[in-house]
Amino acid sequence: MFDGIMFDVDGTLWDSTSVVAKAWNKVFEEDGYADFSVTADTLKGLFGRPMPEIINAIMPGVSVEEQEKIAPKCYRYENEYLERESEKIYDGIIETIRELARDHKIFIVSNCQAGYIELLIRKTGIGDIITDHICLGDNDLLKADNIKLMIDKHQLKKPVYIGDIQGDADAAKDAGAAFIHAAYGFGKVTECFAAINEPEELISVINAD
Repeated sequence: MFDGIMFDVDGTLWDSTSVVAKAWNKVFEEDGYADFSVTADTLKGLFGRPMPEIINAIMPGVSVEEQEKIAPKCYRYENEYLERESEKIYDGIIETIRELARDHKIFIVSNCQAGYIELLIRKTGIGDIITDHICLGDNDLLKADNIKLMIDKHQLKKPVYIGDIQGDADAAKDAGAAFIHAAYGFGKVTECFAAINEPEELISVINAD
């Protein structure tokens, strides 16, 4: 039986890409980078990577120094926009997590910026069932290292990670966790313990183990 269930955020718990695109485009407009813009569809192909890689992909040709200067404002606007606007929380995911939390420890691990997981927890009201969470923005460690950190910290013997892209599958494998593909999300994977097309399917997959 899995003793720890870890979730990715974007493409697994919610789809914030339309709101994030709006926030980042506002920053580009205000800070003299109007030649750059990003769409929700573009972000769906980028989310899951470390945030500096995403900024670099959106602003090719701009120096790393300039990207590092604008990034904090992008992250701040992103969180501010998400606080007041509606993102897409996947149907059934909250109910699924609450059901699984009856018998399992629940974690969130992401490559996002600091404060992003906390924002999601506030907006979804699941703080009471989250055992722990961590992201790259908290400690500068990539997803595989943070999955491993959670495994070691909580002495998990049989952890599983749920994510939607190949990078999630690779991180889980590198950390020694099983991987379940959230196929309703942003990407495809080459190998997984199981795949789910709807969040509710996760309950039967976990309980069948």
